[in-house]
Amino acid sequence: MSGNSKPFVVACIPAFDEERSIGAVVVRASKYVDKIIVCDDGSNDLTSVIAEGLGAVVLRHDRNLGKGVALKTAFLYAKCLEPDVVVMLDGDGQHNPADIPLLLRPIIQEEADIVVGSRFIKGAKMNAPFYRKLGLRIINFLSGKANEVGIIDTQSGFRSFSAKAMGVMLTSKVGGYGVETEQLVLAYQNKLKIIEVPVNVQYNGLANTSKKNPAFHGFEIIDTILTLIVEERPLLFLALPGVVLFSIGVVNGIYFLWYFNNTRLFNVPIALITMFSVFLGFVLILSSMTLYAIKRVGFSSNAK
Repeated sequence: MSGNSKPFVVACIPAFDEERSIGAVVVRASKYVDKIIVCDDGSNDLTSVIAEGLGAVVLRHDRNLGKGVALKTAFLYAKCLEPDVVVMLDGDGQHNPADIPLLLRPIIQEEADIVVGSRFIKGAKMNAPFYRKLGLRIINFLSGKANEVGIIDTQSGFRSFSAKAMGVMLTSKVGGYGVETEQLVLAYQNKLKIIEVPVNVQYNGLANTSKKNPAFHGFEIIDTILTLIVEERPLLFLALPGVVLFSIGVVNGIYFLWYFNNTRLFNVPIALITMFSVFLGFVLILSSMTLYAIKRVGFSSNAK
């Protein structure tokens, strides 16, 4: 973005069965962006018809593939439009489109590559039920272990991206709700600058803010976080436990041989513990070496 030219802004909205809310989201967001892309992720209602009728570009999946996949579909289309800024927000109405200018300003002024609309910093407002707030706090804590960007609201789906950041986000591989965490990991790995701005999030009165059971939703995100943590630090989270287990197996094996030599009795429990520890330890060590090698190859390729 240069000079005084007006930035070209595109909004990307993943949607699944959002016929009750998508119309209002599209209409309100259109006041602040130049183009709206809705990815209908296999809806069984009129989500696509309503969004398209209100002027949004609608991309439709034949079946539900997950939020991460829907976002990537929308991002790929957005990239072809060569936008200056891309905003992502949910189609269920919980994000207030009037907050979009807050997310645009740091990108336009080149103060950040990614701006996260936060529910947990000073000035933010959120009327979520207690169980949701507690779950988000736990997930935010775990997610912080997967990246080191210092973001408080790691699960916010209300974000903006510069053109540079968009290129990085398109390398995303997570298909489900863990995509927000993966975006932060990708940002950290690519040294992108991220800041948070306070936003207002509305939960009361929404028809269906979660298409999955909250517990299942949370476990899906936690599974993604743990996977990213292991991939980021395989030597710590795989090799170290592997060495410990392998060592236990070796010690048990020595004891088993000593015991058999002195008593001529075959101790089945010790034999099983020995075999299990040695085998699992070896698998963990081998897996950590493989992931570490893959990571190093990827790092070398990015460096080139």
